[in-house]
Amino acid sequence: MKLLNRLERRLGRYAIQNLMKYIIIIYGVGLVLGSFIPHSYLLLRLDFNMVAKGQVWRLITSIIPLQSLSSGIFLTLISLYFYYIIGNALERSWGAFRFNLYFISGIIFNILAAWITYLITGYSIQPSLDFVCGTMFFAFAAMYPDMQFLMYFLIPIKAKYLAWFQGAIYLYNIFIYIVYKQYYLVIPLIVSFANFLIFYFATRNYRRISPGEFARKANFRRQMQGAGYQSYHRTSNGASRSVITRHKCAVCGRTELDDDDLEFRFCSKCDGNYEYCMEHLFTHEHVKRQ
Repeated sequence: MKLLNRLERRLGRYAIQNLMKYIIIIYGVGLVLGSFIPHSYLLLRLDFNMVAKGQVWRLITSIIPLQSLSSGIFLTLISLYFYYIIGNALERSWGAFRFNLYFISGIIFNILAAWITYLITGYSIQPSLDFVCGTMFFAFAAMYPDMQFLMYFLIPIKAKYLAWFQGAIYLYNIFIYIVYKQYYLVIPLIVSFANFLIFYFATRNYRRISPGEFARKANFRRQMQGAGYQSYHRTSNGASRSVITRHKCAVCGRTELDDDDLEFRFCSKCDGNYEYCMEHLFTHEHVKRQ
């Protein structure tokens, strides 16, 4: 958390505002190239052998998702609209810098996954924005778990349940790839999901579960217990009963049970939690520790 804050103070001014607008433009470029220049992937796809020969642009251009207009354009447009909505929501919540960092780190992790896969298996898998955008929904569900979406435009379902369903699909795909020994496809899925986990845990506020915070809360409870909710024995119809009161004047001993109109205040000049009714608040002798 502190590291992110320092990075944001130093580099926040360089963050790209409305990043999802440019991501959608990249998808549009991929749609045009895939439809009208189908062989462009030969120059754009990631090939580490060609990168070693100097074609370093492939590290960047490989993230462009090439898709033809004839291959499910309607579903593609719905997906892009969905990505745009949740991406803008995350940018508003996190700020432009942190959203930029999440997206850029996702792209870098996918390129690293492709490189690791190439070293292990010899396959040059293709990183894609789809991996980053897919895991972006997990971040959205963590921020807005009760946000509802209309599945098939009819069935309302909360974001957290969709996230669990998507996570189950991820695990199922990993299991299938392992069963069929397609290990080169497992690494990108794991790395994509790891990007979400790293960013999620890095942005948590762990102060509330720190030992110092527990000690502070325990001390506060002790002070409140010493200041109020005190037990007294009262007699009613010859029977003794225990009564819990919230306030008691340290001078006269009256409580809120004696008179509904009584008001009580703590004295800031006394050492300790001493409470007084309004009659004795300004006339009592201040308690000082020796």
